[in-house]
Amino acid sequence: MDFGRNKRESWKNVLTLAYQSLGVVYGDLSTSPLYVYKSAFAEDIHHSETNEEIYGVLSFVFWTLTLMPLLKYVFIVLKADDNGEGGTFALYSLLCRHARLCSLPNCQLADEELSEYQKDGISSISKSFLGSSLKSTLEKHKLLQRLLLVLALIGTCMVIGDGVLTPAISVFSAVSGLELSMSKEQHRYVEVPAACAILVFLFALQHYGTNRVGFLFAPVVITWLLCISAIGIYNICEWNPHVYQALSPYYMYKFLKKTQKKGWMSLGGILLCITGSEAMFADLGHFSQLSIKVAFTFVVYPSLILAYMGQAAYLSKHHINETGYRIGFYVSVPEKIRWPVLVIAILAAVVGSQSIITGTFSIIKQCSAWVCFPKIKIIHTSSKIHGQIYIPQINWTLMLLCLAVTIGFRDTKRMGNASGLAVITVMLVTTCLMSLVIVLCWHKSVLLAVFFLFFFGSIEALYFSASLMKFLEGAWVPIALALIFSVIMYVWHYGTLKKYEFDVQNKVSINWLLALGPTLGIVRVRGIGLIHTELVSGIPAIFSHFVTNLLAFHQVVVFLCIKSVPVPHVSPGERFLVGRAGPKGYRLYRCIARYGYRDIHKDDIEFEKDLACSIAEFIRSERPEHITRMENDEKMTVIGTSSSNSQGVSICADGGDDHEDSSEIVSAKSPEKPRKRVRFVVPESPRIDNEAREELRELMEARESGMAFILGHSYVRAKKGSNLMKRIVINYGYDFLRRNSREPTYALNIPHASTLEVGMVYLV
Repeated sequence: MDFGRNKRESWKNVLTLAYQSLGVVYGDLSTSPLYVYKSAFAEDIHHSETNEEIYGVLSFVFWTLTLMPLLKYVFIVLKADDNGEGGTFALYSLLCRHARLCSLPNCQLADEELSEYQKDGISSISKSFLGSSLKSTLEKHKLLQRLLLVLALIGTCMVIGDGVLTPAISVFSAVSGLELSMSKEQHRYVEVPAACAILVFLFALQHYGTNRVGFLFAPVVITWLLCISAIGIYNICEWNPHVYQALSPYYMYKFLKKTQKKGWMSLGGILLCITGSEAMFADLGHFSQLSIKVAFTFVVYPSLILAYMGQAAYLSKHHINETGYRIGFYVSVPEKIRWPVLVIAILAAVVGSQSIITGTFSIIKQCSAWVCFPKIKIIHTSSKIHGQIYIPQINWTLMLLCLAVTIGFRDTKRMGNASGLAVITVMLVTTCLMSLVIVLCWHKSVLLAVFFLFFFGSIEALYFSASLMKFLEGAWVPIALALIFSVIMYVWHYGTLKKYEFDVQNKVSINWLLALGPTLGIVRVRGIGLIHTELVSGIPAIFSHFVTNLLAFHQVVVFLCIKSVPVPHVSPGERFLVGRAGPKGYRLYRCIARYGYRDIHKDDIEFEKDLACSIAEFIRSERPEHITRMENDEKMTVIGTSSSNSQGVSICADGGDDHEDSSEIVSAKSPEKPRKRVRFVVPESPRIDNEAREELRELMEARESGMAFILGHSYVRAKKGSNLMKRIVINYGYDFLRRNSREPTYALNIPHASTLEVGMVYLV
């Protein structure tokens, strides 16, 4: 009985997630019937009395939907998740871990001990000779690693480009239904302003987050899918019950034979039927594989097929001699329900646009975590739902670009050409990365990977070539956007790597530190000095500037490194690596805070508390068996956040002595009487010695006196003798991005007055 109940509950959860995924994942894909036929028949081909064109287009739409979203994504790509996460960076992350290709500057061997790093069963030995040869080749050649990164960045940039184009074409196509209710002259003056007004309203609402209206997304999309399904069934029964015959691949052959080059170029409009398919994989982290498969296979896929069949059935009996003005979605909608359908279509277009905008925010955040985009302000719009973020600069940039595309193009033909190229490029990148995942991560036969690449790659290459032929008719837009974002990403990545290399080469010698003695040759005053550094080992050069130029320094010094690791999430229990950066008496600690590329960096005072507790827990539990040996013979201990470690040291801020009967308390009385007493609550077992007790007391006193964030303000310049390209990239490109990016204090809620900046020139 319990087994049956658990099974019912399991299916209930799957169906609930499938219902929710309809509003988040499939909003864009479900609105494609609004513009596919109109884009396909824009100018390249004409709807003749023989119906060979409309049947051919329907056949192409059916097999494209069947082979790409259903076969490729549902049955293959969704299995290549990175610990439940999907998208271009998930595939790249898998390859980085399995083939040791980490492009992050401060990777450590200790990162490979993370639970999510090992969860997918990484094996360093490939089962095939060709697979192991491919792996070793990638590991040896830096050029191939850069090409792989560039490939991932191209796919990512095209997703961002889609974030500009999808809202424009979706909203514009939904509003185009007004053309049947007014004259062509009137329609011209209403369509563009109406679309622009909706787009401005859509982007203006982004800062509220989707959690407040998100519950409406799934009902809107379901209503839309039911609507187009019902209209499709009505049109099939009313106009052409034999339209199902067009599903035969033979009609694709007849279509290309008759239309030839024009038919091939019309594929750029037909491929819009799969726009939004990538969201099935990209949004995998919010749902489950099974829920996404159920929603698409049993709801979205049949609804879309019925909608396209219904439109084809109507058009097969209505041959209009005008050029594609009347070929579209709304002409096949019965006149009595046209206005309600128009309203539902606009709502569905808004939901679909919302999904791609939110996805673009997520992509930008992942790029920043992978050191491929400048640090920018990220606002978390929901404290309960993971991943709901808002990026003001990106939001307004997308809005301006959307309005520019809408006003500049003013028709679905050129918007469709632009959107189609972005969509198919992302799919090509996914196919290329997936072929490597099959060999390097799944350890399957190279022949299987080649077959996957050839089969799906050839289909996508056909569509890609057709889209590329429309370069001057709108397809240049995603290429231009991808080029701009790719340059920004690569310049930032290159500059950051060069800066890190400079830090590594100019680390301070430990002998210099030992020669200064425990006081460092200056007065040590109460307080904690947090020195931000990208280094995971050694003493940063900027520390010598502080010691040389300041008369006094903090009693406790923490070298803080906030780094990203090539996994989607780091569990709170593995958040910190803590160790000593010098002998015990120097009170120098190193703390490395590790985050996955999808983890949330909150501006929260809890981080300061977790940091102090992690150092205190390290002092309490410092034993050889708990220590991991790191580079340069430094020893680090894995410490979780205070909330994840109930058995560790915690901080209590009150005036009572509630815990004194069960715990050792190392307290520090505030010099100001009105302030509460802050204390470390230390577990009874194991007992700590007097030396550790004294060190904890000093740490508590230092925390009571205040915490200062000490930051090196870097001026990066290309060194003498560098070539012209490097000087342009570093001196102008990277410097401009650095000056307009957010400072590393993004991860700490420290008042501006508590921040000390010291300038330093980097010659890279």
